[in-house]
Amino acid sequence: MDREILKEKWERLVGLLSQRFSQGEDLDLDGILFLIGVQELGKGYKRFKKDEKINLMHIAICRLLQPYGYYEFEGIDSDGWPHYRLVQELPRLKPGEQSWLMKEAVIQYFEELDLI
Repeated sequence: MDREILKEKWERLVGLLSQRFSQGEDLDLDGILFLIGVQELGKGYKRFKKDEKINLMHIAICRLLQPYGYYEFEGIDSDGWPHYRLVQELPRLKPGEQSWLMKEAVIQYFEELDLI
């Protein structure tokens, strides 16, 4: 995806999500990953413990990178949490490149849901 288009879509998405979920304060990538994790868990919002928040962000990352061939969905455990299996090692990317990859994946995720 062209960087300018990605930047425009990202800013629009951040605006939409921030307005809806953070009383107008701009969400960062981690905040959006958390929201995706909650969505993928499918149990609605509740108070999560610190380790659960980390697990939710991991779920989001796995789900976002699944279409790129890095993870494969394995199933849901007895507590209702989704699990993924690493299929292919992630390439070594510079921090800025990692950020662009994740933002592109987030945008694709929300486009698939017809939210942007």
